[in-house]
Amino acid sequence: MFEQTFKNIDDNLWKDAGCSSELDYVEQTSWVLFLKYLDDFEETRKQDYELDGKKYTPILKPEFKWASWAAPKTKDGKLDHHTALTGDDLIDFVNLKLFPYLKGFKQSATSPDTIEYKIGEIFSELKNKITSGYNLRGVIELVDELRFRTHKEKHELSHLYEDKIKNMGNAGRNGGEYYTPRPLIKTIVKVVAPKIGDKIYDGAVGSAGFLVEAYEYLNQGKLSTNDIKTLQKKTFYGKEKKSLAYIIGIMNMILHGIEAPNIIHTNTLGENVSDIQDKDRVDVVLANPPFGGKERPEVQQNFPIKTGETASLFLQHFIKMLKAGGKAGIIIKNTFLSNTDNASVSLREELLKSCNLHTVLDLPGGTFIGAGVKTVVLFFDKGAPTRKIWYYQLNLDRNLGKTNPLNEKDLADFVKLQKTKAESENSWTFDLKEINKNTFDISPKNPNKKAEADLREPEEIIAEMNYLDGESSKILKSIMELV
Repeated sequence: MFEQTFKNIDDNLWKDAGCSSELDYVEQTSWVLFLKYLDDFEETRKQDYELDGKKYTPILKPEFKWASWAAPKTKDGKLDHHTALTGDDLIDFVNLKLFPYLKGFKQSATSPDTIEYKIGEIFSELKNKITSGYNLRGVIELVDELRFRTHKEKHELSHLYEDKIKNMGNAGRNGGEYYTPRPLIKTIVKVVAPKIGDKIYDGAVGSAGFLVEAYEYLNQGKLSTNDIKTLQKKTFYGKEKKSLAYIIGIMNMILHGIEAPNIIHTNTLGENVSDIQDKDRVDVVLANPPFGGKERPEVQQNFPIKTGETASLFLQHFIKMLKAGGKAGIIIKNTFLSNTDNASVSLREELLKSCNLHTVLDLPGGTFIGAGVKTVVLFFDKGAPTRKIWYYQLNLDRNLGKTNPLNEKDLADFVKLQKTKAESENSWTFDLKEINKNTFDISPKNPNKKAEADLREPEEIIAEMNYLDGESSKILKSIMELV
């Protein structure tokens, strides 16, 4: 039922002149969904207070409640068409009254870790793009059918929302920045194995997939009241530069059960790493920083190793953010392991000397749909130098693509062998005593597998060509700017 509702919502948005892409559909669905979620959240909270004999003070004023403007009901529980706003009246109410009121919560909230503050944040970043009050009325009536009361309902809705994010990722290169395949994230979380009480951080949070999966991993079995409070308030932290990703990340975490996500809307790379203090440091970093981006010289000044490559700057930030003994699982472009430019060589040396890079997972092309780049996952602990690196090369008997995505079964052998760092046809250990001290090249060279011809799907080759064309254009543009 929920799935059909989501399809019908998209149909309504498709008809609207203000919504032109999958990205708009997700953004506009998000704010309506959030207000319905808030209505159910308030109702549940009110019942809990009454059971404890306490008086509940509602978050929203009566005229801004869902039941007042979005879905007023008759005595028999049906929509009251006489009082429900529609057409221009609905658009005017939303744009001129509702959004300004909700935006004001940012100033009036008692602290940033409250749902009130998050309401203010969300509606400071968003604007209503739906231009027809009749289309908006259609969306509201569909969302009104959804329920967020039980764990089962929330679970199903959160999965559907994840699917929407995935579709957005598949809609274009920009959307792809928001979506990391969930089987890969689950595997990274399993290997890093965070504990309750750890501070878990993603400085390139996107749609918050890593934080959501870490929450799912930790939110198992019978937890004490203290553990639940720790998970809600003191565990998950993130930063995101882009407005849409920031909103989607917050919504995704809320739908998965984290009431007031600790996500800040900021450019992580705008912070000078030398300003990071002990109180800022975290126990776990889980991230897939954007690769292929180019940062301006003033941003590069925030880092000891100057480079325009976004992912290399993020890696420096993550190393600095980890406490001694802290653990990380980070996805990065595989060329980082062998690039010969000074910045890459220096960064590899720094990583190997300040951290124990114990595991490298080498992923096949096509892991990231639509991106023609190969990636690796770096697993490291901070505080002791690297002595040996265990590599696992994911060699599948099929080509990955839109109709054949990566799944958890593909990664099961890696998870099993990683526990003991066992050797196999796809895994081996490299001793750092053998490293070239001039290049610090740590690219995977599997001694146990014969080289095979690179038989790739045409779509994968075209995606890589498009990616390389884009990279060339960026380089040419930056050269032209210097001339």
